[in-house]
Amino acid sequence: MATSLLASLFFTFWALLISPAISLTCSSQKFTKNQVYSNCLDLPSLASYLHFTYDPSNTTLSVAFISTPSKTGGWISWAINPNATGMAGSQALVAYKNSTTGVAVVHTFDISSYSSIVPKDLSFEVPDKTAETRSDGSLAIFATIKIPANLAAKGTINQVWQVGPGVGEGGMLERHDFAAANLRSKGTLDLKNGQSSTNSGGDTTVKKKNIHGILNTVSWGILFPLGAMIARYIRSFESADPAWFYLHVFCQTSAYAIGVAGWGTGLKLGSESSGITYSGHRYIGIALFVLATVQIFALFLRPKKDHKLRFYWNIYHHSFGYAILVLGIINVFKGFNILKPEHKWKSAYMIVIISMGGISLLLEAITWIVVLKRKSRKSTKPYDGYNNAQSNQQPLAM
Repeated sequence: MATSLLASLFFTFWALLISPAISLTCSSQKFTKNQVYSNCLDLPSLASYLHFTYDPSNTTLSVAFISTPSKTGGWISWAINPNATGMAGSQALVAYKNSTTGVAVVHTFDISSYSSIVPKDLSFEVPDKTAETRSDGSLAIFATIKIPANLAAKGTINQVWQVGPGVGEGGMLERHDFAAANLRSKGTLDLKNGQSSTNSGGDTTVKKKNIHGILNTVSWGILFPLGAMIARYIRSFESADPAWFYLHVFCQTSAYAIGVAGWGTGLKLGSESSGITYSGHRYIGIALFVLATVQIFALFLRPKKDHKLRFYWNIYHHSFGYAILVLGIINVFKGFNILKPEHKWKSAYMIVIISMGGISLLLEAITWIVVLKRKSRKSTKPYDGYNNAQSNQQPLAM
């Protein structure tokens, strides 16, 4: 029964990851005025989408950019950078809801540098531009752009997109986040072939952060809690002895190995990110490494079941185990807040943890029922998961 519950948990996990990729695509999006574009792209970050049509005869580009502000009342932006790949120097279209009328508006920003972000005409013509609020809370920018001759001759442009939290007085944009998703929101748009490619040169750190997050989520956030569940609940079933013990050891040692790898990538990222420190996340990570290391090595110092020190070893083992369990889950959520991946990843992990909690409650009730039934038989030695219930043996504590 426990096995089937755990299996259903992980099927739910993967279904949640796959379903957004199927449903949230640009090809399923419709417009209120039934605009039609030749191409549409699911941009690789910030849950953003670009629809566009390019007419080479007059070098005009018609675009519809869709994204969701990072906070209610925030802004979205799509830009062309004529000379570089980043935001500095880009010619941007920015949309947000007017605080007075509640109507979506779009303005142009010539971002000559990060210190100068003010509304200004662009270096190329924008004959038409509008914005609208969509039913799902996202914003859409519609624009017709006259592509400069030098860019039209190349057939590609550097595009940059972004989302921000709010708009101050005079239309001043509040600074956007500098999380991984925000930093990789740029790429090259092929006007002729209708394709987009990202700039991989600046993505090395992002990939390392993603690897760090995946390793630690799987180890501290999933495998360690799963191993604890096996030790507490599966051992109650006589038929599971001694398989439960080997499953428990396998889960915890695997989690430790993966967790150490994740911890190592975190140290590497820290050494390469001078001046950027996430103290809470860092200290909890160090504590987890120390606690888990002591747990693993103490496995080789475990007293025999009938040894007088076994009672104290059990207290230590359980205390450290539950500490790792709690700190691991806390640090996974701290990592999500730092990395700021697409919302589906955090939602998927929350589904996993909530499901594991629900399964634990169910197994807790089943365990008590099994124990009470066993006692009701007036057995001279109740089964405790560590011996084979032979009548000539005494019950032993874990």
